[in-house]
Amino acid sequence: MSERTEVVVVGARCAGSAASIALARRGRSVIALDVAAFPSDTLSTHLFFPNHWAEVAALGALDRVMALDPPLHPIAGIGTARTEVLGPYTDYEGFAFGSCVRRPGLDLALIETAREAGAEVRERTRVTGLLRDGTGRVTGVEWTDHDGRTGTIEAQLVIGADGRRSTVGRLVGTTEHHQWPNGRMMAYAYYRDPRTELRDRAMQWRQDDDLVTVFPCDGGQSVVLLMPPTSRAQEFRERSVETYEKTVASIEQLRERLVGCERESNVRCSFEHPSYFRHSTGPGWALAGDAGHFKDPVTAQGIRDALRFGRLLGERVAPVLDHPVQLASALQAWEHDRDQQCLPMYQWANGLGLPDHVSPIEHAAYAWFADRPGGPSEVLDVFSRKRNADEVFTPSRLARWIAIALRDPTTSRGGVARTLRRDIGREVARRKELALFERRRTASARNRATSL
Repeated sequence: MSERTEVVVVGARCAGSAASIALARRGRSVIALDVAAFPSDTLSTHLFFPNHWAEVAALGALDRVMALDPPLHPIAGIGTARTEVLGPYTDYEGFAFGSCVRRPGLDLALIETAREAGAEVRERTRVTGLLRDGTGRVTGVEWTDHDGRTGTIEAQLVIGADGRRSTVGRLVGTTEHHQWPNGRMMAYAYYRDPRTELRDRAMQWRQDDDLVTVFPCDGGQSVVLLMPPTSRAQEFRERSVETYEKTVASIEQLRERLVGCERESNVRCSFEHPSYFRHSTGPGWALAGDAGHFKDPVTAQGIRDALRFGRLLGERVAPVLDHPVQLASALQAWEHDRDQQCLPMYQWANGLGLPDHVSPIEHAAYAWFADRPGGPSEVLDVFSRKRNADEVFTPSRLARWIAIALRDPTTSRGGVARTLRRDIGREVARRKELALFERRRTASARNRATSL
């Protein structure tokens, strides 16, 4: 079977649906292929901040996602054994609440929106190869479906929206020009959650080197996510349920939050999820969502960025699909824009994902934000991408937190000094990476071109 369309999208979840919606609404013919049948689950913590809702609305999927009846979170907080920084979100494009939407319903809502826009979405269909012309330009895909049928689809553009282990990325030979190893693993499960008085908030706590969260979601459940250091991975591999429940019981705030709740699912674990930027465009192809860029899940930004940059990719290329030179320029501009918008959050997430104990300076910062009018909302603004982290966590504020820590009779001056030396070193490395990002990306692209 041989067909032709204007764009083939490989992967139909968040990034793939977003790109398909944007292209179809601009009159372009789109065929999206996905190996899954929908509704179906996928590994995800699926937390929303206000900026996530803004992207859902921009795609025209708001009514469908709201129909899933997820609990809305106008409040969110982060805390330690000493302090909780708890407060409201500020408005982001008309949304002042977060939520948590399980992936089977969310992905199906997006796919239904894509179909309504005019895209064709084919399920249980796997891409097995790429078509190329004599110059090496990608001109389509080879596929096989669940029933064993095979075929090809020619297209002006192939978009790989097929996740961290992207088939399209592998077939075009893309490489990563930046990577950061994950310092924390993930283990999560769903709990029946009748605590109605607490279902309006998402919470994160840190104790020693553990980081744990509770996100109320649709279906009367909450997802309870643990992010222990990767040094504990073997424990979870050998005894996942026992180790998970032991960790839950060891953290007082989490244990108290789950009183009256009951685990209803298996424990799901992810041990390897390094952050990266990949070269994401080339002749006739592009990589959207996790296929091209992935951040540490500690900041829960993956769905938002998949929706946003899938949509922006579709919007940018739709007018120039018939003009290869203009299409190449549009793809490069889209990738550059994505990198510039995502780099600050990538760096902040890499720092938050380090398996550190809560430092004396961090304890002081938590207390300062908790007591400051509007302080909790300032922190939440970073998660909502209303402000960059360096606008909230400033050098002058750091000086205050150091002074507070030094006045704390339970804190040693040596501990403060060690933390400060460590953090200064990390900040120098972060600023160096920021300054050299473009140069290193360009050098990597040159090396990649030479090796192909």
